[in-house]
Amino acid sequence: MRELTQTEAIDLVGRFEAGQEIPESMRADVRMLGSLLGRVLRESGSPGLFDDVERLRVATIHAYTDETSAAFAHAQAIADSFTVQRADEVARAFTCYFHLVNLAEEHQRVRILRARDGRPDREDASDSVAAAFVRLATEVGDETALARLQSMRFHPVFTAHPTEARRRAVSSSIRRLAALLEERDGMLRNGADERRADRRLLEEIDTLWRTAPLRPEKPSPVDEVRAVMAVFDETLYTAVPHVYRRVDDALQGPAAGGRSPIVRPFVRIGSWVGGDRDGNPFVTASITRKAAAIASEHVLLGLERTALRIGRGLTLDAATTPPSDALVALWHRLKSADEDAAGEVAKRSPDEPHRRILLLLARKIAATRTRDADLGYRDPEHLLADLRVVQDSLARAGAPRQAYGHLQQLLWQVETFGFHLTELEVRQHSAVHAKVLAELESGAARSELAEEVLEVFRVIAYLQGRYGPRAAGRYVVSFTQSADDLAAVHRLARFAVGPTGIPPVLDVIPLFETFADLQAAPRILAEIVDNAEFAARLDATGRRLEVMLGYSDSSKDVGPVAANLALYEAQAEIAAWADRSRIELTLFHGRGGALGRGGGPANSAILAQPPHSVDGRFKLTEQGEVIFARYGDPAIAMRHIDQVAAAILLASAPSNEERNRAAAERYADVAATMDAASRDRFFSLVKAPGFAPWFARVTPMEELGLLALGSRPARRGLSVESLEDLRAIPWVFAWTQARINLAGWFGLGSALEAVGDEVRLVAAYDDWPLFRTLIDNVAMSLAKADDRIARHYLELGDRDDLADLVRDEMALTRSWVVRLTGGTGLLSNKAVLQRAVKMRSPYVDALSLLQLRALRSLREDAEAGRPVDPEQQRLLLLSVSGVAAGLQNTG
Repeated sequence: MRELTQTEAIDLVGRFEAGQEIPESMRADVRMLGSLLGRVLRESGSPGLFDDVERLRVATIHAYTDETSAAFAHAQAIADSFTVQRADEVARAFTCYFHLVNLAEEHQRVRILRARDGRPDREDASDSVAAAFVRLATEVGDETALARLQSMRFHPVFTAHPTEARRRAVSSSIRRLAALLEERDGMLRNGADERRADRRLLEEIDTLWRTAPLRPEKPSPVDEVRAVMAVFDETLYTAVPHVYRRVDDALQGPAAGGRSPIVRPFVRIGSWVGGDRDGNPFVTASITRKAAAIASEHVLLGLERTALRIGRGLTLDAATTPPSDALVALWHRLKSADEDAAGEVAKRSPDEPHRRILLLLARKIAATRTRDADLGYRDPEHLLADLRVVQDSLARAGAPRQAYGHLQQLLWQVETFGFHLTELEVRQHSAVHAKVLAELESGAARSELAEEVLEVFRVIAYLQGRYGPRAAGRYVVSFTQSADDLAAVHRLARFAVGPTGIPPVLDVIPLFETFADLQAAPRILAEIVDNAEFAARLDATGRRLEVMLGYSDSSKDVGPVAANLALYEAQAEIAAWADRSRIELTLFHGRGGALGRGGGPANSAILAQPPHSVDGRFKLTEQGEVIFARYGDPAIAMRHIDQVAAAILLASAPSNEERNRAAAERYADVAATMDAASRDRFFSLVKAPGFAPWFARVTPMEELGLLALGSRPARRGLSVESLEDLRAIPWVFAWTQARINLAGWFGLGSALEAVGDEVRLVAAYDDWPLFRTLIDNVAMSLAKADDRIARHYLELGDRDDLADLVRDEMALTRSWVVRLTGGTGLLSNKAVLQRAVKMRSPYVDALSLLQLRALRSLREDAEAGRPVDPEQQRLLLLSVSGVAAGLQNTG
């Protein structure tokens, strides 16, 4: 096929871009950032790089819009023609482009969010807490709605699962670019110098280009802790109280900020980073202690600075704002404990009693951080008590704006984050507990493993004493298969402290992961609540219990369709058991970032949960690229928290619960048919002889282990002869890289075909929230897949039977999803998502073609017994990073 002329190329690209219906402000950003990147490639790349990038770009756009085999073959020929060194540079260039496009899209989202005024009557009720409250109140009354609002809890748990393909240095560069882009908007509005803004953007894009895209080595668990702390410092510390403030403003109107808020802090941040040792030998008791110390250091620094800032501005004279008796008594207590500082503060603020108190409280927070036992706080409750004395004094003195303004936000921060910041959770595999317990009860000499397991309990006790009981104490048992697996935790804790010691306070959380474990969950729970330690803890907490559900392994076990249905059924049965047993249940959802691991929009998933399975409490894991996508920008973080909290409120609205209950009953036969048919289809693939080595050959699964994504190993001792121990993350990641995304959709087409009744299935899509969520997530997964590219990956395996099975199921699933959702193609009913996918697809194709050539070369070398070519291996890993950035999904 001939090369397009320059005029034809310009016309082709112009038509492609015009067809995406991108908002003009975003289009201008993409054009400007792309132009600056082009300049960087000309100036900093090797000779001819920019021209080669443009050739491949035009060719992949042509292949995407033309869809002929000749156009695709031409693009592939260009990718194959590059030297490996040139292919390396081209892959880096496309990856940089994706980072810039993602940035422009995020910036556009922020623009839209800031343009909204947050009024409940102008927002969808599932999108904001304030609007959801208004809708809920119409169903249950104001008093009940307020009680539910004030008892609501959203508990995201950050994990260190290795799904963030970007280096932290790259992420930092992107964040600097985001700040510059925001600044540029302001400059242009104010008529400032546009050239100066563009020069600074050009400098940062050049830095991004010159920054090595691959980590030289895996991050340590402590590195992972610090990465999460960056999100807290830059976003969560201020975003969370701003969400509370926004809700209170909307509900109280003009009175907000001048009287006691009706909103109570509903966010709690959990973390497995530094605590999750399931399959990660690098997470030790020492690491867990360090993780807690680092988190505490960050939050105490934040609280200290906030108290100082508020104190310095609280220049209210005693004549206009007299102190209460309680405030005077507090001053005397603080003065006697810190005489020199109190004297200095009194000299600088002689008639400003509230200011003096806040400045001394900041010193007490600092002393807490530096572990000055004489001056520091014992726990956050004592700090809250002192702050409330100040607040009450201001309110009594006729200064409610000062009482419930910035000071209230500090109170919210202490209530939300305490002195620990994240509620650190420990996770360990049930088999490890069984092995260690058997060793200890046999009286044999303690092994290194046993000592390490016992030391974890001692560290938990230390953390509770050092930072408060909320700092640690949740203990997740993965692969829970019996009540004994849970009772073992308490038995190990007693071994750890000895016969005279006091074990730490433990909330033991079962994690049900496999299909069989989900089915057994109600029986196991009914058995464990009769255990003495479990029963005592239930009584101490007001019969509160957490149960974790694993989305990843169940999907890998029986396929995405059967796993989703099994999870729904398990939740319904567990919720019914909890209701009968008078237990306040919190279901902890181990949802991944990728669609194949239970990802997708959290708010729609919450609204699709079974009746009484939410009841105002929602806890889920957030990991990898999802952490930075949802919480990396303050405006987006606030929006995400607001949306999820709104869904939590509405999930238990009578209308929503009745809709889910009625739909589950009405379509029970559809669910049963889909379950059986999808499992049969899934098993016909994964249980086929030779499937595991075939999977390793047609995807870059083996090579993913070379990417320095996270501290945890990618597998539990997998050989290519077995998938049993393959972690769900590389299972999903590998299929994503091959542009097949099989983990997110395989079996759905056959399930829908087995039902066959299109009219009834369209009705189910309209009426059944669980079904709609499943179909929408599959639509997104398929939209990011590409049959033309997938075919070339599948050809690497020399198994036409398996390749045809995959491609046939993909075509069948695509056909059914389009028919159920309407329109002419995938995501036709979701214009913004469709635009985002289409805008990126040709550029992802370019990286996929570069990855394919590298993968083919590596496979040929392996067959011939030649050593691994490090340049081809690097090209493969570069393309993996780029495809992850383009698809915005890894594992």
